[in-house]
Amino acid sequence: MSTPIDGTAVTSLDSGDRGFFGHPWGLSTLFFTEMWERFSYYGMRALLTLYMTSKLVDGGLGFDERYASAIYATYVSSVWYLPLVGGWLADKVLGARRAVLIGGIIIACGHYSMAIDSLPTFYAALVLIALGTGLLKPNISTMVGQLYAPDDKRRDAGFSIFYMGINLGAFISPFVTGFLAQSDFFRRFIARMGLNPAHAWHWGFAAAGVGMTFGVIQYVLGGKRLRGAGLKQEKSATKESTSGFDLITIVLSVVGAVVGAFFGYRYDAGWVSVPFWTVCGYFVGYLGGTTRLLKGDELRRVLVIFILVVFSIIFWMTYEQAGSSMTLFADRLTRTQVFGWSFPSSWFQSVPAVFVILLAPVFAFIWQMMGDRQPSSPAKFSFGLFFAGIAFLVITFAASLTGAGRVSPWWLVVVYFIQTVGELCLSPVGLSTISKLSPVRMVGLMMGVWFLSISIGSYIAGRTTQLFEQGTPQVLTRAFGIFAGITLAAALLLALLTPLIKKMTPRVEVS
Repeated sequence: MSTPIDGTAVTSLDSGDRGFFGHPWGLSTLFFTEMWERFSYYGMRALLTLYMTSKLVDGGLGFDERYASAIYATYVSSVWYLPLVGGWLADKVLGARRAVLIGGIIIACGHYSMAIDSLPTFYAALVLIALGTGLLKPNISTMVGQLYAPDDKRRDAGFSIFYMGINLGAFISPFVTGFLAQSDFFRRFIARMGLNPAHAWHWGFAAAGVGMTFGVIQYVLGGKRLRGAGLKQEKSATKESTSGFDLITIVLSVVGAVVGAFFGYRYDAGWVSVPFWTVCGYFVGYLGGTTRLLKGDELRRVLVIFILVVFSIIFWMTYEQAGSSMTLFADRLTRTQVFGWSFPSSWFQSVPAVFVILLAPVFAFIWQMMGDRQPSSPAKFSFGLFFAGIAFLVITFAASLTGAGRVSPWWLVVVYFIQTVGELCLSPVGLSTISKLSPVRMVGLMMGVWFLSISIGSYIAGRTTQLFEQGTPQVLTRAFGIFAGITLAAALLLALLTPLIKKMTPRVEVS
């Protein structure tokens, strides 16, 4: 699950507003908006890979695994890098409140487009959902921060409640969309109504759209509770620094974008991967231009950020396989039956959210109890990678058993539990560490680098669907084993580098 971004209060709010569990009433509006947005996102994601790879006769698109993996990878990576653009548009043009509304409407339109049985509307839907998410995701988190004064001690707890909304939506949605799209009961029901049961997929996608529509409606109705949060601010009289936009930076950015686009088209997946690699190339060029003049303590801090970002990519390339290789593993190689009761394979997508809801308070309590004795941020990153690697060792062993038939569903439950432990070690720490290490004038850029790392990791994870082109136990065991080895090696390497990293930033507490 994603971690919300803090925001700075832009208006004087009443600290006595405690109508929503001791928090401002506006938090309820944002809580349910985000809950429904995540309901729509994870509900659709639970079906996407299955829909693309299902046979035409079963109502799917009939894509082979290689092409489906390219589509999925480009989509999920776009969902992570487009918020960089959405945040900029809100700051410069729309304002956060309007950006969230427009984003929610676009997302709903995307899901309804997915509900239409047509290839052009399928591609249009992916574009719309990614664009809408880019507008909504960063700005709704910013508005949560704006509900509180900077010195309001309820801020952290408010973000924790907001984060619970994210996971509540992620938990509920696969049950709803999976039931509509995959269950034999619902397919028989629509068949009795004279409708084609092969179109059940589109009922699931439509449900995601209905969820986002609920979110938009309650966002509009609850807008008055937000007071001044999210309203566009007047431009400051202070001229913004443009030192990063000199000629060398511009040239490097353009060259990086062109090289990235060529690489994606020529060596990866053709036109499908061009947008992703173009953005990556642009960012590499832009970073080269803006960081080349850093010196001393600032340079060391940025180097530490780059080190952590590399390890972040490795973590997310394993964790985000929940929507790609793990989805097909659940559908094709795992028994979807517990105690004699059958269920749709997409319901496995709810398991990580359950564990986040259960374990997040436990981790918060542990870190609070440890106080100054808690591990440093790089050490927590290392723990996160270690648990991600252990999770893939488990799935590697499970894959080796598939030669004898489908494996027990408890294998995936154990994998998701261990992965969630890793996520709670790494994900909440990432943004906090970036904000502390970044030079003041580069905080926005470094946040962008962090999200780009998740985007790259998600892209790599998305491409793993093609492992199922052959799908033999030997291929899967070897592939999952390689991911486990890479992740565990990364955990060990980062653990060894942690003392050096702490020495590079002696003036900043990275814990």
